[in-house]
Amino acid sequence: MASTQAARSAEVLVASNRGPVSYEVRPDSTGGTLHAKRGGGGLVSGLSAIGSDAGTLWVCSALGDGDREAVRRGVGEPGVRMLDIPADVHADAYNGIANSVLWFVHHMLYQTPLEPVFDAEFRRQWASYETYNRAFAEALAEEAAEGAAVMVQDYHLCLVPGMLRELRPDLRISHFSHTPWAPADYFQLLPDDIRSRLVWGMLGADRLGFLTSRWARAFMDCANGIDPERVTAYTPIPSKPQYIEHTLTGLSPLRRTLIGVHGLGADADFLRARSHEPDVEERMAALREEIGEGRRTIVRVDRTELSKNIVRGLLAYRQLLDDHPEWRERVVHVAFAYPSRQDLAVYREYMAEVRRLADEINAAYGTPGWTPVLLHLKDDFARSLAAYRLADVALVNPIRDGMNLVAKEVPVVSDEGCALVLSREAGAYWELGEDAIVVNPYDVLQTARALHEGLSMGPAERAERAKRLVAAATALPPAQWFLEQLRALRDVQPS
Repeated sequence: MASTQAARSAEVLVASNRGPVSYEVRPDSTGGTLHAKRGGGGLVSGLSAIGSDAGTLWVCSALGDGDREAVRRGVGEPGVRMLDIPADVHADAYNGIANSVLWFVHHMLYQTPLEPVFDAEFRRQWASYETYNRAFAEALAEEAAEGAAVMVQDYHLCLVPGMLRELRPDLRISHFSHTPWAPADYFQLLPDDIRSRLVWGMLGADRLGFLTSRWARAFMDCANGIDPERVTAYTPIPSKPQYIEHTLTGLSPLRRTLIGVHGLGADADFLRARSHEPDVEERMAALREEIGEGRRTIVRVDRTELSKNIVRGLLAYRQLLDDHPEWRERVVHVAFAYPSRQDLAVYREYMAEVRRLADEINAAYGTPGWTPVLLHLKDDFARSLAAYRLADVALVNPIRDGMNLVAKEVPVVSDEGCALVLSREAGAYWELGEDAIVVNPYDVLQTARALHEGLSMGPAERAERAKRLVAAATALPPAQWFLEQLRALRDVQPS
């Protein structure tokens, strides 16, 4: 490694594909000025809560030309190290493996008669995924102080814990999965050596975090299936921690990887304050005009991601209008489907199908004074918050989702308290299910009935349910979610 021992100064490090800042180059007479755009979210809140003097560092990848130019110019934010991984390597790792293989496996999205196909091209891209993960591991090893806490994030970086453990056995390392984890039989779609590499990469961590116990158990099942003679996953009595014991060889000492569950919650203070700012009020007025006086609203806000199940949601709304014609001209489906991964053909095709179906419903049912589906495809956070406030029913019906924060955010922001139609396959189901109207995401008829139930729910029941939903949704806000994991990692005794 290029750095010396003296350069190792960070006490808390976060590693993720996307960092807290991005750059764009704006043309000017000097050849281009770099402009920074700062992000938000739980990790940003968590690092801020630690304090600026705590020796924190965020290691992330340069994602675009502006980011790469910032790295080349030596421009950066304090506490952020951005890695200029070659664009072709990043594309293979990010689109070829993380988003086209690991995402599909964990969300169970493959059409198995045709896919996946693990051929020579897959192996070439897998080599890039390893290179990408190694770049992170080496950067973290260079920057971390002795015994530092390193918090690795998500499916993009599954190999980092194992690689980093080899480089810096002194570190306390965690990995958090923001997605579901595939059940063991579905995980076996992957080639045997790749499954093993992923699991052993994760087991390099002292601690693994998941959004729900369901996803944690799935990983433990997958780990048990790798090599029963070297890996044992324990599920002891509920009051004791879960853990996995493992050894690299029969002669190696046993190591223990702890398993934690941390259900990320909504940031109620931020959402409530932000949702009453002037730009949100302006968008509420515009939406009210589009919806029409006195009409009810079914609101969904999603990325146009295959797992979000937007098409079946539209089909269920159409079924509602067929089964309950009394709702025609009395309800509007406000559907915000923001672009996602449009560099992948399957996502472009899915967005086209969402648009086609919305147009079809409007053509079949619409009247001069009523547009049944208000579809917006351009990302606009203020407009999303405006829709949250206007929601009578929130539709959250993913095929499979690690958590789904929209399910938690809409009840927090809704002015009148909303009914929540929620897929049993969302991680949020395990916290919100008792007060939601729960559906099988594949059952369009059941979802249509749930929408009718939500629209028909009396104000008192809706308000009472919404109150309980908000309490559950905000139980672990982002900063606390992050700090809870950091405390648990710092408590780990080195093996």
